[in-house]
Amino acid sequence: MMPDQLAAHLRARGVDASDAEARRYLGHVISRGGEGVMSRPPSKRFLAGVEAHVDRAPLEIVERVTDPSDGFVKYLFRSPDGALSEAVRIPLEKPGCFTVCLSSQVGCAMQCVFCATGRLGLTRHLEAWEMVAAFSAVRDEAAEAGGRVTGAVFMGQGEPLHNYDAVIQAAKVLSHPCGGRIKQESIRISTVGLVAQIRRFAREGHRFRLVISLSSAVADRRRRLLPVAGRFPLEEVADAIREYAAVAQGRVTIAWVLMGGENHDAEEARALAALLEGVPVRVNLIDVNDAREDGFRPPTDAERDAFVDALQVLRAPIVRRYSGGKEKHAACGMLAAARGA
Repeated sequence: MMPDQLAAHLRARGVDASDAEARRYLGHVISRGGEGVMSRPPSKRFLAGVEAHVDRAPLEIVERVTDPSDGFVKYLFRSPDGALSEAVRIPLEKPGCFTVCLSSQVGCAMQCVFCATGRLGLTRHLEAWEMVAAFSAVRDEAAEAGGRVTGAVFMGQGEPLHNYDAVIQAAKVLSHPCGGRIKQESIRISTVGLVAQIRRFAREGHRFRLVISLSSAVADRRRRLLPVAGRFPLEEVADAIREYAAVAQGRVTIAWVLMGGENHDAEEARALAALLEGVPVRVNLIDVNDAREDGFRPPTDAERDAFVDALQVLRAPIVRRYSGGKEKHAACGMLAAARGA
């Protein structure tokens, strides 16, 4: 909860609780992980109210595996109901700094054909506390090793905007001074293009960053690769992106999963330029990760280079993103809540 929500929650149950007490309590529990002694603890009645009226169920770390090639660490968590979800600690270029890739659902309903999570189907949404607890666990272990978490991305299992309210709640807690203390601009939320939710996000004026995963601007091809595209025509997705661009600070990030022989021809570049004409964008290219023997393959260097050349028609920054943790199935598109991977 946010401090005002916690105080209101307790007052509604007959506990005399102030917002200031809630700020001090949550600052201790979330920001500092409950470590040490509180310099100004809340009243005994407040603490008794928390024990009586707030659920603090644990999130169990089932397993953590480190990719020996790049230091990505994948965490497998178990919720009280037995549901399994994952998070990944991602090392940044600045030594000792990390970002945390968080899941928003157990499985996913979007069924993107190149994604291991999409092949699981959707079990349930994660609650905000589960996302915050995963973040806190990863952050605390990084701190024990002398590191620091400076960002969070909702790009793990699930479609974040399909679980809109819980994801936004978690992002608010992670960016609060009594919560994760992450800059709002350093929190990124990915979506495959849920139109109504993109428009809602734009209306609400959040400073978190949206990342829209298109991966194809050719309608038939996008429907084949991302079945959810059948519900949201590209033109509607583009209109929603324009609404978001009108209130966003800076360029809109378009994510593009590159699949060899699939979505890197000149037709794609021309279609993307026409679709988002006038929208200031940045295109992040990410090679597909598919562990199946008959799965999608990454592009060759020649295919990727040719697509980058074709994308110059956008007159926009083109960035190749590194997706690490492949050896331990911690990379983008590989999270499937499997042990020992």
